[in-house]
Amino acid sequence: MDSGRHTMGALRPWARYGILVVAHLLALGLGAAVLQALEGPQALQLQVNLRAELATFQAEYGACLPPRALEELLDTALAAQAHGVSSLGNGSEARNWDLPSALLFTASLLTTMGYGHMAPLSAGGKAFCVVYTALGLPASLALVAALRHCLLPLRSRPGAWVAIHWQLTPATAALLQASGLGLLVACIFVLLPALVLWGLQGNCSLLEAIYFCFSSLSTIGLGDLLLGRDHGLHPVLYYLGQFALLGYLLLGLLAMLLTVETLLELPQVRAMVKFFRSRGPLNAEDEGGILGQDELALSTLPPSAAASERAPAC
Repeated sequence: MDSGRHTMGALRPWARYGILVVAHLLALGLGAAVLQALEGPQALQLQVNLRAELATFQAEYGACLPPRALEELLDTALAAQAHGVSSLGNGSEARNWDLPSALLFTASLLTTMGYGHMAPLSAGGKAFCVVYTALGLPASLALVAALRHCLLPLRSRPGAWVAIHWQLTPATAALLQASGLGLLVACIFVLLPALVLWGLQGNCSLLEAIYFCFSSLSTIGLGDLLLGRDHGLHPVLYYLGQFALLGYLLLGLLAMLLTVETLLELPQVRAMVKFFRSRGPLNAEDEGGILGQDELALSTLPPSAAASERAPAC
């Protein structure tokens, strides 16, 4: 084991980065192969069904339509759909750029989520999005960094308390803290909102709701499932849902950031980063990343509480 670790540590930096790049490319290829195997037949079947529907429609109504009239209509409808504009439904449905939809769109810009469910049509709107995002994205990052700095002591206190009272090693305490925080965030910001979305959206499964919540908080934002009025929601529920989604995105992204940062402080992760960063031996900071957070948590306690925490048990 020691000889193998010494051999890995003796690799040159370019060899280490080469291993990392190759592993990343292999992961990309594996993901593409799995998705191709899972989604390819479904997409092909959907295409076959669509062609069958078009053939049936043309056989029944083709004599009443000029040549290629249906194709031109479908091209126009699909081009509008790509920008989030649809003529389906009745006239009581809201416009695409009402206030809740516009707020959700700006939030998707500033969080780099980009749902893709709607897009600016005018040249002025596109130019404004470029300038707005260029100025607003750094401001959003600064806000997230400030909130993260305020929440770091609160995040560290439970881990420090558990490590002291249960007399755990730094590595075990760090793993327990990361596991607990990850489970808490998964329940509050993924599972619970998914259950609410599943109850409101009558045509989506629980798996699809979980998939939407995770893709939103991970800033993937595929946009194939959104809370909208086309699912028969009351207008009041629609507006409340859009504003609730806006707050959910902001709070959920902050929670995800704290969770990822906690995972990055695990000794195992720090050792991996250390391996690709330099060839030197692991230091005490890399072996016990939780210690700095423990000291930070104790420093935020009142003097009497901090003294009692450090006092030896009788």
